[in-house]
Amino acid sequence: MIAMRGMGYYSENTIGAKVVIDTAGDLAVDALSRMNLFQSNAPFEIADFGAADGGTSLDLMRCLIKSIRAANMTRPITITYTDLPQNDFSALFRRLHFHDDHVTPLGHEPNVYTFASGTTFYRQIFPENTLSLGFSATAMHWLSKQPSLIADHVHATGASFEERENFRRQAATDWETILLTRARELVSGGVLVLANFCIDEQGRYLGATGNGVNMFNWFTNHWRKLMNDGEITESEYHNATFQQHYRTVNEFTAPFDDENSSVRRAGLVLEHVSTRVTKCPYAAQFREHGDAHVFAKAFIPTLRSWSESTFFNALDLTRNLTERQTIIDRFYQALENDVIVAPKDYSMDYVHCFLSIIKQ
Repeated sequence: MIAMRGMGYYSENTIGAKVVIDTAGDLAVDALSRMNLFQSNAPFEIADFGAADGGTSLDLMRCLIKSIRAANMTRPITITYTDLPQNDFSALFRRLHFHDDHVTPLGHEPNVYTFASGTTFYRQIFPENTLSLGFSATAMHWLSKQPSLIADHVHATGASFEERENFRRQAATDWETILLTRARELVSGGVLVLANFCIDEQGRYLGATGNGVNMFNWFTNHWRKLMNDGEITESEYHNATFQQHYRTVNEFTAPFDDENSSVRRAGLVLEHVSTRVTKCPYAAQFREHGDAHVFAKAFIPTLRSWSESTFFNALDLTRNLTERQTIIDRFYQALENDVIVAPKDYSMDYVHCFLSIIKQ
């Protein structure tokens, strides 16, 4: 049951994710500038894959609408937000229809039609040859299935060589599945713009950019302490394995390097690839105000927004809901206490690979 925390919590506590999406917006607008938007009277169909509650991509969608309207005022536009069935779609639609007090809510824009699909991006979501522009940010590091548990760490970045290979192989299969599925959906000339977590050319990844504590090691140490203190069982400790893999640039580009690969035969061509580190906005705010308690109260929720489901679901179902929640709250409180004591040691820098892919 992978899920971002609901009730609007995700977007309200992930400033960094929005910064990444705004950066990817330049690629998306550039792709639009090279499309013939008068080619068809059919709706221009946009997809946001792995959208959560939609808040982090609102400005991007407004920017895309503006760019399309500048070229063709009358063409209908559809925006479909996709995520897993357990996603909080009610929060998405509240945001689309009621959230913004200063401008017309996105769901009320004339000739713009908003939809949602509770379908994994590992399956085809749109009919063949209908999707104009597909977008996804900070989502496709989630694998379609758990290749194995990790013996003594919570994440593949800290796993043994053999364990990492299990995750790498699964990620390679999943990446090809994602690309081939999108190739069926895209129109000729359609584009995918993606911003995926990665391990960059310098070996940096989310929460491990050489600035202070390694985030996943930190998680592991506190989760292990709960086991050593008898708060959780050994089985619950091992069950907290993130169903994630951070691909390298070479892993992202491999399907495009061979002209005879199934991805290339499907018509997909890689137009742009680059990596970028986005500095933790909460750590940057701390450098301005210097209040460790304020920093911790803002920083821990951004960690919790995407990580809590992994730890919560690791706990045995024989525990009642209150007991499980108490353990999780204790875990995040311990993290918060660490940040208060040594705030300069903590940050969550984002490391992304930005890709632009066209279907010929």
